[in-house]
Amino acid sequence: MTTPLSLTIPTSFGDVPLTADERGEGRAIVILHGGAGPASVTGFADLLAEQTGSRVIAPSYPGFGGTPRPEALTTIAGLAELIEGMLDALDLDDVTVIGNSMGGWITAELALRHPSRLGRIVLVDAVGIEVTDHPVADFFALTPAQIAERSWYDPSKAPSLDPSALPPAAREVFAGNRASLALYGGSMADASLLGRLGGDEVPALVLWGEADRIVDVAYGRAYAAGIPRARFEVLAGVGHVPQMEGPEVLLTTVARSADTDAG
Repeated sequence: MTTPLSLTIPTSFGDVPLTADERGEGRAIVILHGGAGPASVTGFADLLAEQTGSRVIAPSYPGFGGTPRPEALTTIAGLAELIEGMLDALDLDDVTVIGNSMGGWITAELALRHPSRLGRIVLVDAVGIEVTDHPVADFFALTPAQIAERSWYDPSKAPSLDPSALPPAAREVFAGNRASLALYGGSMADASLLGRLGGDEVPALVLWGEADRIVDVAYGRAYAAGIPRARFEVLAGVGHVPQMEGPEVLLTTVARSADTDAG
């Protein structure tokens, strides 16, 4: 059963309201969504809690999912501080954090800036670094069909990204998600991040969909190479959003890695 959480998190830029969904019990896993919004991780969070017996928490960043955003919260670093505050508020330790796309970028910053409550991180087709000759696709210059083509192994299975086809309330949420992605992510890369990843002491699993054309596999290899305690794997039959296109493949890989680390 999913339980909604409403928290007020103290940060360096004021108290910030934060909503999240929680399901399951056991060791805590936090899932951080990308620009597709909190709905893009809901099904995977349910599957993860059901199959692993974990306590799975999926926050929605302010500005996404129809939630308000404080004016002072504008950066990925700010979101990393907010998630660290959530871990403090819930008194969670030895946490696994799984982040997709922009959520992976937040996860990387969280591991660098606020690592004390983390057990390991899983970066799933993360953005955030700059890699020569392997740029992040310009999401905002792409049509919905082009986004699906670049994001999915099988674009015919992608949900509709055409806002004109949505009912008014959903269209408003879509617009808010898009505006928040642009505000927090900008060009989806921080020129300093790759050089800073060497300071990450948290064990990392870096996973990449073989068909990702938002950030390609070479970009993923560079991400993993920058993290001292990282392992890299390519996921077959998926693109930029494995938690949506192949949740079982992603779950199996994450669980197998956890068993290997424990052994």
